Parts: sequence; C-alpha cells; structure tokens
Amino acid sequence: MTPLQSLAASGTKVWLDSVDPDLIASNRALGATGATSNPIIISDLLNTGRFDADIQAFAQAGHDDEAIAWAMTDKLVKMAQDVFEPVWKETKGNDGWVSFELDPLLEDPARSLSAAEKAKQYIPLGQKWAAGHCNRMIKVPATDGGLLALEELVASGIAVNVTLIFSERQYIAARDACFRGAMRRTDKQNVKTVYSIFVSRVDVYTEKATPDLSAAAQGMVGIVNAKKIWKLNQQFWAGKGFALQQEMIFASTGTKKKEDPAWKYVEAFAGSDIETNPPATNKAVEASGRLLTRHIDEMPPLEVLNEIQSKVNMGHLEETLMREGISKFADPHKALIKLIASKK
Repeated sequence: MTPLQSLAASGTKVWLDSVDPDLIASNRALGATGATSNPIIISDLLNTGRFDADIQAFAQAGHDDEAIAWAMTDKLVKMAQDVFEPVWKETKGNDGWVSFELDPLLEDPARSLSAAEKAKQYIPLGQKWAAGHCNRMIKVPATDGGLLALEELVASGIAVNVTLIFSERQYIAARDACFRGAMRRTDKQNVKTVYSIFVSRVDVYTEKATPDLSAAAQGMVGIVNAKKIWKLNQQFWAGKGFALQQEMIFASTGTKKKEDPAWKYVEAFAGSDIETNPPATNKAVEASGRLLTRHIDEMPPLEVLNEIQSKVNMGHLEETLMREGISKFADPHKALIKLIASKK
C-alpha cells in the first residue's frame, strides 16, 4: 500500500488541487477521486503553452479575453470531470466531483459591489456553469455576497463547495444557508455540500499576529480550528436523513515552513471527509513512504487548547485572512485575462 492509498483507506477522500490533465491522470492512479480548480491553476496551465491551440481556436471564434478565460476553465474542468465521473457514478454522487470557481472579480474591492449585488450575480452564474454537468461542483466564497447566494444555489439543485472559510462563524453561516436550501428541495437524496476550511494560512497568520504562543501551540492553530469545525459539521448533519455526506474539505494542506514535514497537515486530518492537496504535497507524501492512519479525532493537550483559545483573536484572524484571501481570489483572475491577451 502506498501513502496516498493508506490515506484513502483511513477514510479520507483525496481530491487534487489542480486540473492539469497529466497530474489528474497520475494522481487518479494513486487514489485521488476528485479535483478542484481556481484561476491560479488555470493561469499556470495556460502559461505552459500546452493549450495555445485551444486559445487560438476560441479567439478565432470571436471570444474576447475574458470569454476565453472562462471557456478554457470550462474545458479543463470538464476534462477532469470525465476522469472522475466513474467514481461519481460508483458512489452515487458522494465522490468524484470537480470544483468550478465562480467569477472572482465579483469580490474585487475596486468594484464595491454590495452583498446583495454579488449574490444576484453568483446565483445565475452558478446555475449557468452547473447546467448539464453531473459531477461539477460550484465553488462560492464565504464572503457576504457568497453566503447570501448559497440557499438559492442549493435549492436550485446545485452541489456547492463553499471556499475561503477560516472561522467557525463563516462555517455556521454557510452550513445554515445550505441547509435551508436543501430543505426546499424535493430530491434530498442528491444534496451535496462541502465546506473548505483553510489550514496552513492560519498558521502563517499566528506566527506574525500571535508570536507569544508556546512552541507546543504555534503551528497547531490551523489544525485545532479545522478539527473543531469538522466536529461541529459531523454533529449537525448526523440524523438529518440526507443520503450523501455533507463534508468538510481540508484545504491549504501544503506546509509553508521548511522544517515542517510534508505530511504534517495531510496526516492530521486523515480518517474522514476530504483533503484537497496540492500536487507537490501529494508527491512529497508519496515519496515519504509513510503510511497514514486516522488522526482526525485527536487534539493536542488541554493546556494547548486553552492557550490557543485565550491568545488567538479569531475575529481578527478571519478579517485579516479574508482580506488577503479576496486579494488572492481576484488578482489571479485579472492576471489570467492579461495572460490570454498577451498570448493572442
């Protein structure tokens, strides 16, 4: 058994944080059962030159730069969906999904859109990009506008991946909105929602914002935060009668510090729900030879938990990381459009 096979055997669904066709193929062989996409991933792929002929064809068909960006995203996500569709069929819709991120420019601070204005655009965009796809998940950020769109998206039959979650507050708002949408549906057996909690970015934040954390607590806040929210999610959906699992995605699982082992976050969440691991993380974990077992239920000692609770300001953490996250959300899409213009 390989490390990634052992991760899957522990109860974790491994989804690749990429839609690179070559990486999808190699990671599928290692046990990956889904994938996710974003503008940085699409930009990096188009930058390789491997898809210049597609860009040229869309340009000749009269698409402008932004339309080409979306056409290429649609094409690459669909290619990944085709690989994972057998998993989707085999699991009756519980696995085998590929996430498609809605327009990040709705969150561009320069556009100054209200929450209601964002939601008004997120809903039809989600419906447009989900139409005709069995295993495409629509990715919506846990911003004010994204949260406002969730109930209607879920009610209209769409599987959603709520991304950019850093705090319990965001998770509860997202989950409750999705639950309200689910309760409006007649096909409750097909409801699928997932909640992407970011991990390593939290530990980058605490190193700067809370330098007085002890050695035992520093670098553990992301794990503790995500595991607490995972437990809340388990408790909430238990006994609600849905056929499919409504799951946490542990995102941002690549380590940011050289001294941390590549499997730090991957191993911490082994045993349940979903991990969207970067290709480099999967490669390093696989090379380690380390077999992974269930650790999702394990927490640090009580004194570490108490220290984190007393010293880390979760409100400030959410505010800071959301500000950074929205910038990382919108700027890469602008860069993608510029890249296409330069290629043309």
